[in-house]
Amino acid sequence: MLPHPPLRLAFLVWGLAAAFYLFGFFQRVTPASLAGDLMRDFQLTAAGLGNLSAFYYYAYAAMQIPTGILVDRWGPTRLLFAGTILAGLGALLFGIAGSMPLAGAGRALVGAAHGMAWVSMLTLVAHWFPAARFGTMSGLSLAVGTLGAVMAGPPLRWLADAFGWRGVVVASGLLALLLAIAILRWMRDDPLDRRYMTHAPRHAHPRVRLQEGGAHPPILRSIADVFGHRNALLIFLVNPGVGGAFLAFSGLWGVPFLSQHHGLSVREASLVTSAMLVMFALSGPAFGAISDRWRLRKRPALIGAGLLAGGFGAMALAPTMPLAVLVPLLLVASFGAASMVTSFAFAKESVPPHLHGTVTGVVNAGVMIGTLTQMPVIGLILDAHWEGAIANGVRQYGLGAFQLGLLFLAAWSLVSLALLAATRETHARPWDRR
Repeated sequence: MLPHPPLRLAFLVWGLAAAFYLFGFFQRVTPASLAGDLMRDFQLTAAGLGNLSAFYYYAYAAMQIPTGILVDRWGPTRLLFAGTILAGLGALLFGIAGSMPLAGAGRALVGAAHGMAWVSMLTLVAHWFPAARFGTMSGLSLAVGTLGAVMAGPPLRWLADAFGWRGVVVASGLLALLLAIAILRWMRDDPLDRRYMTHAPRHAHPRVRLQEGGAHPPILRSIADVFGHRNALLIFLVNPGVGGAFLAFSGLWGVPFLSQHHGLSVREASLVTSAMLVMFALSGPAFGAISDRWRLRKRPALIGAGLLAGGFGAMALAPTMPLAVLVPLLLVASFGAASMVTSFAFAKESVPPHLHGTVTGVVNAGVMIGTLTQMPVIGLILDAHWEGAIANGVRQYGLGAFQLGLLFLAAWSLVSLALLAATRETHARPWDRR
């Protein structure tokens, strides 16, 4: 057998998964830049826009636990190949939809397909890269995905203005179908499949485990086992108020808030939320590397969650603060939100190896549960306090309504901070029946 795989091969396998993750992140936040177009084309209120955006998150969250279980059984390559095909078809449906139900179906299909990406990508990382680099590669993976969200900011807005939003979305769907072909050609689950040594425990490869007489536990038993571990349960509950709250603001409601109450155009507001996503992207690898270097998971997570909760809290209490103060505050909060990347290594080290895929799906579901709840709830808050103002066919909401929505996010992030404080540090060590 050959030694461990060369980095160029490891990065090729990871890069294909990361490209799909980038595509899904692009699709995830397109409603923020296309909010006006979508509200006009589909006659949507704020709650309707929140629900259209959340269709993606509903399906994404629903896929997390099944994906975690399936990746432990079938391996990531099969799931990523199927996911890219389904995501491409979903984007095509969204782009040509003539009604809200069809648009929602397209968003849901993309969300369900993209729900296979993160868990599968981290499984590939665990097999193709040394364990000591798991936190760093998790941060880099999140950064690449977040670049997709950045592309869904001003670049998408410019392309939509030039070619129409439907044409751009349809083109992205065709690119996803091409990516599926590349995954089928070059991706493999484990270096063992190319006769290299693996970086994962030998029994972590589904085929090897079955060949050596191992058996998969029942699906419900796997889920129950994950939630039976204290850290896994707490981290699942923490992520909605960290990653979820950040995505709810940067991915949808930040642009309307900034454009309606801080004198910015939609393009300028998109630049601000894109800057938040860039900060988030850059900070993910930093938190991952620091977590690996310190051999600590809890402390970096607490620092980041505290920055996010403080930033959202200050914005909720003083929503009219000058842009010269607000924008740096949003960037600090975005920096803190990226600490959620440590949660995957934290959770992985808190359960036995045969549950690694399942726990990754469970923890990622927490992020999505937060976002899919917060987006429509904020929309309901805004609609409940709407005073009848409309500009260019789009509802305008008062500052008090937005402040209530911000208070909702701030309160949730504070609860998550308290739950995080109750976790037990793993010191970057594998599970040892703690």
